[in-house]
Amino acid sequence: MKKVIVFLIFMLFAPNFFALASEGQDEVDKFYISASIINSHKDPIRDAEVKVIVDGKPHKLVTDHKEVDSTTTSSHGTCQLVFHLPKGAIDSAKIQMEIVKASYKRTIFDIKKEDFAVKGNEFYLAKDLTIERHIGIAFWVATAAFLLIYIAISFELLHRTIAAMIGAATMLVITYTFGTFNPEYHIISFERAIEAIDMNVIFLLMGMMIIIGVLKRTGIFQWCAYISYKLANGNIMALAIISCFFIAITSAFLDNVTTMLLYTPVLIEICTALKINPLSLLIPGVLASNAGGTATLIGDPPNIMIGSYAGLTFMQFVYALTPVIFICMIALVIYNKFFYSKEYQKGKVDDVDAFIRSLKKQYKITDKVLLTYGALIMVIVIAFFVTHGIWHMEVCIPALFGAGVLFAYALVTNKVKMLELIEKDIEWTTLLFFMFLFIVVASVEEVGLLAVIADWVHNVSAGNLTVAICLILWVSAIMSAFIDNIPFVATMLPIVAYLTRVMPGAENNVLWWALSLGACLGGNGTMIGASANVVTVGIAESAGYRISFFGFMKYAFGYMVLSIIICNVWLLVFF
Repeated sequence: MKKVIVFLIFMLFAPNFFALASEGQDEVDKFYISASIINSHKDPIRDAEVKVIVDGKPHKLVTDHKEVDSTTTSSHGTCQLVFHLPKGAIDSAKIQMEIVKASYKRTIFDIKKEDFAVKGNEFYLAKDLTIERHIGIAFWVATAAFLLIYIAISFELLHRTIAAMIGAATMLVITYTFGTFNPEYHIISFERAIEAIDMNVIFLLMGMMIIIGVLKRTGIFQWCAYISYKLANGNIMALAIISCFFIAITSAFLDNVTTMLLYTPVLIEICTALKINPLSLLIPGVLASNAGGTATLIGDPPNIMIGSYAGLTFMQFVYALTPVIFICMIALVIYNKFFYSKEYQKGKVDDVDAFIRSLKKQYKITDKVLLTYGALIMVIVIAFFVTHGIWHMEVCIPALFGAGVLFAYALVTNKVKMLELIEKDIEWTTLLFFMFLFIVVASVEEVGLLAVIADWVHNVSAGNLTVAICLILWVSAIMSAFIDNIPFVATMLPIVAYLTRVMPGAENNVLWWALSLGACLGGNGTMIGASANVVTVGIAESAGYRISFFGFMKYAFGYMVLSIIICNVWLLVFF
């Protein structure tokens, strides 16, 4: 009975209630603003605080039926503003939007009645708003920290992983301590730092490390070195040519550091038997390794980073870079002939056939079944690499798939020990280095350092694409010869992306190819220019064959300059 009475009362007063509610809604004007906040480079600005000011006073916004003082932009730089004003107040009210973001100037935009599209008492506005950078305390603090990290890595004052970790942690600590009390110290948020880590790069490297870790247990790489000598049939010059191309092709699909780790001991042993200096094969070999790694998306870490950031496919790298790398390899053969021909003439083996038989016995395939499965998996993985653009699939996915299947098979058949492979073959320090480095670079991007550099490059080139190509190529090459090319490329990614977007004619990705060629081939210039160089020289020294910094540079820097000249001509002619 009580329920019936309540229902009757509700039905009696409900019309009046809804009428009053409707009348209340009609007494206000509703405003809906969809804003996109961007910077001068047309990049979206995330986490910017947006307020509405009416007649000089902050005005409440309506979000989820609640009133709030402000809202923040999304990761795409967008925000939705909803607020109410008394009916007709827009005719006399002064409406403004205030945007506040660390490392940007506090900006206020006036909004006029005629900016809105009107439907009854509802006002709609969609607008792109540009705010300018502000070089403040955060800029200088982050830049100083970034330079110190660069110096520590370049001169090996600290292990590069430790240096990057300290740098990333420092950026975050400053943000959440000093930045809490003074927004001028805000560098990067934890959420932004995590999003900055490119897991496509991390997982691709991890997957390939696992695949290589399994394959190297089959003896395939040492067997390839034996085949190189067999094909050369005792001719040292032919051996140098064949080994360079073997190493280059291997490095195009596998990590060039691992390639040199596996080939170097075998080449040293062959050279010792031939009574020639192993460096006469090792130095051309490591240069070939760096060149070969440049030819594909997965051959060298800088290419992996470029491909992931720019959304370039495996085949785009092959079409754009493999032809010029082949020319560079021909140039290496000719260069090597003039440089080391006298050394090669010293080499001799009394009984070539007997030496070949001894190499065959020593460097043979140790596990044909595992090699067969590994080769099958590699074919599948490479097929996915080639076609990943068709599937709209990140390249890390086939790498992880292949690594998982091959690792599982090797474990089930007791071909490998899980902990041994995980601990020794997955280079955790390298993966962590990349993760921390992404955070460091994102930090200086947040405060505007990369925007300053990008504007400088754009101004120096005066918007001329030819000048920009040469500038990026040669600066990348020279810088990568003396500092680690990985942090350099990480720094250049947003800069090249901006230049590609604003420069007429750069839509064909030519600036990305200039960065790739400069960074990868520039690493050939000195002993410390690429990780493969350091590894190869280290193994040679442990075997008693030491080479000085300038001794390496005497041979390598000339070839680096020659290869960059070839690439420069290639880019200008074909792009």
